[in-house]
Amino acid sequence: MTESSDTTDNPFFARLWTFLSSHETEEIQRLRTENLAGLSGRVLEVGAGTGTNFAYYPATVTEVVAVEPERRLEPHARAAAEKAPVPVTVSAGTVEKYLGGTDGEPFDAVVCSLVLCSIEDPDTVLRQLFSLLRPGGELRFLEHVGSGGFRGRLQKVADATVWPRMMGNCHTHRDTKASIVGAGFEVDRSRNEPALPAWFPTPVAEYTIGRATKPVAS
Repeated sequence: MTESSDTTDNPFFARLWTFLSSHETEEIQRLRTENLAGLSGRVLEVGAGTGTNFAYYPATVTEVVAVEPERRLEPHARAAAEKAPVPVTVSAGTVEKYLGGTDGEPFDAVVCSLVLCSIEDPDTVLRQLFSLLRPGGELRFLEHVGSGGFRGRLQKVADATVWPRMMGNCHTHRDTKASIVGAGFEVDRSRNEPALPAWFPTPVAEYTIGRATKPVAS
């Protein structure tokens, strides 16, 4: 099922991401599997892309509500949802629009995979996601993050110039873990891994993968 709301339209990025997501390396497939392992109950996935995550959800997940703003990617996500091993509903629109209109039951988990780098105001969105989780609920994240040294300086230049315009508003030098903690989550585990070899000439340098929870007292 697909619901309609405000969407984005970036033809270059959509074509590129469709190609990249259909040719993912074993390394990123391993990270996706790890990021979703052990999830259960009702899950909100932010920025579904082409639905690459859907195949990796464990059978203990009873429902996935997936939000995708790029109108050229949403049909791919809908097609992937039909083949998913768990029930998946795709909502076409920005996560900001979805969060502004939802008043349903809380989620057991939220999944963010390579999406917080492209949200205009991740701090606000993370606070809203925090409010949608049940106490003790999880945030699973697999995200691009900022680096130090020369690569970090390159990222800042790229983020201030052409990179977000070309890559669907992707910002490569964000401190995503700090934003997660600032929203009220407690990070249980996280680590950084290289996204590409250090010599590869791209601002995207490393991922952070981890699990954070909403305190039970919240």
